[in-house]
Amino acid sequence: MIMRYLLSTISLIICIAIFHSCSISITDWGKLKVTGGYISGITDSNVHIFKGIPFAAPPVDSLRWKAPQPVRPWDGVKSCTAFGPSPMQRAPQPFNVWSEEYLIPSQPISEDCLYLNVWTAAENKIEKRPVFVWIYGGGFQSGGSAVPIYDGKAMADQGLVFVSINYRVGLFGFFAHPELSKESASHVSGNYGLLDQVAALKWVRDNIAQFGGDPANVTIAGQSAGSMSVNCLVASPLAKGLFHHAIAESGAHFTGGYPGLGEAEELGVQKMAALGIPDIDSLRKAPASALLASGGIGPIVDGHFLPKQIYRIFENRGQNPVDLITGWNQEDALVFPPFKSAAEFKQQLQQLYGENAMKMLSYYPAGNDSIALRSQVAFSRDRHFGMQNFRWANVAAKQGTKVYLYRFARQLPYADETTNYGAFHTAEVPFVLGNLKFVNRPWTEQDFELSRKMSAYWVNFAKTGSPNAEGMLEWEPYDPGQPRVMWFDLDIAMRPLKDSAALQSMFTDF
Repeated sequence: MIMRYLLSTISLIICIAIFHSCSISITDWGKLKVTGGYISGITDSNVHIFKGIPFAAPPVDSLRWKAPQPVRPWDGVKSCTAFGPSPMQRAPQPFNVWSEEYLIPSQPISEDCLYLNVWTAAENKIEKRPVFVWIYGGGFQSGGSAVPIYDGKAMADQGLVFVSINYRVGLFGFFAHPELSKESASHVSGNYGLLDQVAALKWVRDNIAQFGGDPANVTIAGQSAGSMSVNCLVASPLAKGLFHHAIAESGAHFTGGYPGLGEAEELGVQKMAALGIPDIDSLRKAPASALLASGGIGPIVDGHFLPKQIYRIFENRGQNPVDLITGWNQEDALVFPPFKSAAEFKQQLQQLYGENAMKMLSYYPAGNDSIALRSQVAFSRDRHFGMQNFRWANVAAKQGTKVYLYRFARQLPYADETTNYGAFHTAEVPFVLGNLKFVNRPWTEQDFELSRKMSAYWVNFAKTGSPNAEGMLEWEPYDPGQPRVMWFDLDIAMRPLKDSAALQSMFTDF
């Protein structure tokens, strides 16, 4: 009996020793194996950070305007301690609304840009933490993952494995041409930036377990063009199975439509002719600087990445079925001085809505120039962002998807009138990502408390598919029959969506 007890004890000690040995080996964050080779990063407090990890081959020279190709292996251990270059674009220019904290660094900027970044506080790679993939905005013409407010440490501290990715923008990311379609195995061209996002998500699927992440619990999130990208990924068959929840902040495309392949190819022919370049081979050899003035057109209904217009895909229930957080900001407008007079604004509504113009004026009044100015801001907000995300919420909720709708209304504190833009486009991002410390504004403790609460909702959603948790104000799922939103201001509350009638009036087929 004693001998059996001793043997059992010795076996237990051996098992503990083996487990402890394994734990030491898998918490050696100085060297991780990923697609392509070994990488090393840095540790900040308890968060392990890896920046500039290649997820595809550099899209340069003969790979310019090709779908992302497999990453090229490297020897030794690749130091991943600094962001890779931002995608090719013009140098960022800070202005009143978006200061430098909202923009990419001035350097490096390069076509060699297909890199991603990972923050993790996992103690070992068997933890299976939820994964949060951030996709930046910039109108598909600018942006990059190195923007300061996209730092992932705060989200990693809350239990997520945070990933931010780069993708091609402008002419380098969205350029279609008959010659490019002919040489492609899929016989299409144009959506290279979106294909980059799919390649990054495949990298996450194949590698994120090395960082303690769970490839079976991935949330994609983005703002502006990043939100439109989320919308495209949810609609695309090429992204099937690569993510499980979606967050779309101020951006979708449920009205009108993206250009079709034929239209996009014709625009490409016109661009090449305007540049005076005879063929694609010559265009690939042209210096990037010579092409920056010719911006890309954004996503294309190419029959491959997007088989149909997005609203048609949803109409036929062809999208990837995932739960959704979506919403927009109170001053989410793309309208700047000089503003239209009351008469000019009335004329704009008449041109856009014809016999329905008077109805629109009841929602966006123009009794005088001062009233018309406020209406222009609200109309721009609703037309560019509000009605897109509102329609997505309605379509998805009616199909049985859990949708959580929000409105961000915090009027950001300002140092002087030049920075007084209220809850402007992108204003919510440092709140939800826990990064107010990177933004130079006179924040109050109430702002930091709002940030903690918003970030907790986003983290909970990434963990479970629901933003709610014990001790938090319940965020009710969206009900199209009784439209309510989570109102994020210094006081958080569920509120009726008072402008739902105005938003719905913008649709003729809704």
